[in-house]
Amino acid sequence: MKKRLVSVLGVSISLLLAGCGDGDQASGEDKKEIRVGFGVGTYEQQFKEGILPILEEKGYTVDTTTFSQNMQLNPAMQEGSLDATIFQSTAYMEGINDERDMNMTGIVFVPSAPQGLYSEHHDSLDEVKDGSTVGVPNDPVNQERAVRILEELGWVTVSDDAGVTDFTLDGVEPADYDIDIKVLDAAQILVSLQDIDFGIVNGNYIASAPDRKITDALKIENTPEQHRIIVTIEEENESKEWATDLKEAYESDEFREYIESNEQYDGFIMTEAWN
Repeated sequence: MKKRLVSVLGVSISLLLAGCGDGDQASGEDKKEIRVGFGVGTYEQQFKEGILPILEEKGYTVDTTTFSQNMQLNPAMQEGSLDATIFQSTAYMEGINDERDMNMTGIVFVPSAPQGLYSEHHDSLDEVKDGSTVGVPNDPVNQERAVRILEELGWVTVSDDAGVTDFTLDGVEPADYDIDIKVLDAAQILVSLQDIDFGIVNGNYIASAPDRKITDALKIENTPEQHRIIVTIEEENESKEWATDLKEAYESDEFREYIESNEQYDGFIMTEAWN
């Protein structure tokens, strides 16, 4: 397995990915080299420890790239530098398809970490009050998920036309409490818990933290299917053998045993194929 770490500091995506491979060569029906991109977090670990051995047994060479910002991955796929990404939900993918005129599709759900409401300062949801600060992610899709948790708790109301991929806080009003919503980078909410009363954290960041568990949350989201993480590829590749093998690896008993034997994934939403 080859691995790269990509950062956007002062460098364009085009330059970073210029040497990642020829798009025509990558589209071959029977190719045995797959290029997979990840954001920072637990889904890369799942792949490396649970999926990669299965693919290598089938003769695949996998080239992985970890991107420092999620916004880099879909442009990289559009440029032909990646065959698959594992970081986004169906809702996020569909929004990007519209925004960038892409034709991505999800081929399989992966064990997904739900969002949760966490706090360093409070042990109970009953401790919320007017003026309590609550951190939510800055991207529309994850922000909508977070606000739905607050809505379920009765802390806010959300307008019927709030949307998902175009969600903003304009349609959010106080309900039982006049809380102060702080918009933060999703990756920074966990480390910002010392500075706010509550924070809604994407579960992959919790699962990657050595001293955290999903089940430590004061409130865990009931994750809708549209917000669960998927393996994303271009639609034109859906019938390729490598895509089928990748899908089957995620649905395999071998991968299930890896997930179920690792306490890190307690609280994750599992693949329907295992039900």
